[in-house]
Amino acid sequence: MSQPQALRLHVPEPSGRPGCATDFSYLHVSEAGAVRRPPVDTSHFDTSDLAYSLIRVLDRDGKAVGPWVPELSTAQLRRGLRVMMKTRLFDSRMLLAQRQKKTSFYMQSLGEEAMPVAHDMALDRTDMWFPSYRQQGMLLAREADVSMVEIICQLMSNERDSLKGRQLPVMYSFKKAGFFTISGNLATQYIQAVGWAMASAIKGDTRIASAWIGDGATAESDFHTALTFAHVYRAPVILNVVNNQWAISTFQALAGGESVTFAARGVGSGIASLRVDGNDFLAVYAASSWAAERARTNLGPTLIEWVTYRAGPHSTSDDPSKYRPADDWSHFPLGDPIDRLRRHLTGLGLWSDAEHEATRQELEAEIVAAQKEAELSGTLAHGRAPSAASMFEDVYKEMPEHLRLQRQQSGV
Repeated sequence: MSQPQALRLHVPEPSGRPGCATDFSYLHVSEAGAVRRPPVDTSHFDTSDLAYSLIRVLDRDGKAVGPWVPELSTAQLRRGLRVMMKTRLFDSRMLLAQRQKKTSFYMQSLGEEAMPVAHDMALDRTDMWFPSYRQQGMLLAREADVSMVEIICQLMSNERDSLKGRQLPVMYSFKKAGFFTISGNLATQYIQAVGWAMASAIKGDTRIASAWIGDGATAESDFHTALTFAHVYRAPVILNVVNNQWAISTFQALAGGESVTFAARGVGSGIASLRVDGNDFLAVYAASSWAAERARTNLGPTLIEWVTYRAGPHSTSDDPSKYRPADDWSHFPLGDPIDRLRRHLTGLGLWSDAEHEATRQELEAEIVAAQKEAELSGTLAHGRAPSAASMFEDVYKEMPEHLRLQRQQSGV
């Protein structure tokens, strides 16, 4: 009998560290148009291959190819590009505001703009979002429901902040836009979304839910609990996992993405699952529409892993140069979502360099004007926060006597 070998603990390592050459060879990327599109009423068994391949529509030349090409009008395509551009410019402006100490904290969605914008366009206005903190593109797409000024006031926690300074910046909440309060405890969005979707089904409503977390949050127990309930009760919900390769400073492999995909976890839980190019606006729209139709026709939940890359820091408190190669974003094989849609529209004769520059200037002016209006109600640097008396409001439906006494004693 041979001597037993000493056991070794496997600890996943990232594909590159500072000073190393960028290496994305671990990332399986299918050719554009190569992945099949099954019927909407397919079983979760029949999506196993889709959980390991990568659904893509736009090829290297910017042409839409394959079975997942969605039917989008010229107006929809142009609007999608415009809102993505607005999101990136808004992020840039708010990052500058944070550096000027007008707000305490900010998180960009740089490189991830296609997912919230295209997904929002594929859903109905009455559907409910349970977002994470890089889906501000959805809010900017719903300008008819929430203004940019309102968004900035929440960021600055000023006297016009509808949350009265009770949330961290970027932890938005807009009931009128169907945008559920963002939680810093990331995986909670999943169980909340599934519960909301189950309630919608119990009431015989027509609205569905869309939940968002990152790759790191899939390691939380709430993720697995949500999948079980969604599968058992066929909840009308879309479960989105944004695999942007990094959870703060932790590589996605530490959350289990080294030898299997995050989409595969959905199949294992009895849920139809897709793995999609998150930087391909057309693929995002097509996959989102497919999943939404399943939910609306009582076919149950869909889990979608969006493969993308966090181009910037995790937040304004982060320095990614400490844990990954500085040039990773420029080498990411799925490219820039804005550049890719721009190239597609240009190839169709629906966009030009001159219009792109004119649109950029127009959006920049719109954002600057909204920021100036919001700052009239105060910034972190110049005060004008919600009244201290507001801490006693909205705690109970009717204020109890002990709180009434405390407010009187505090003199606010």
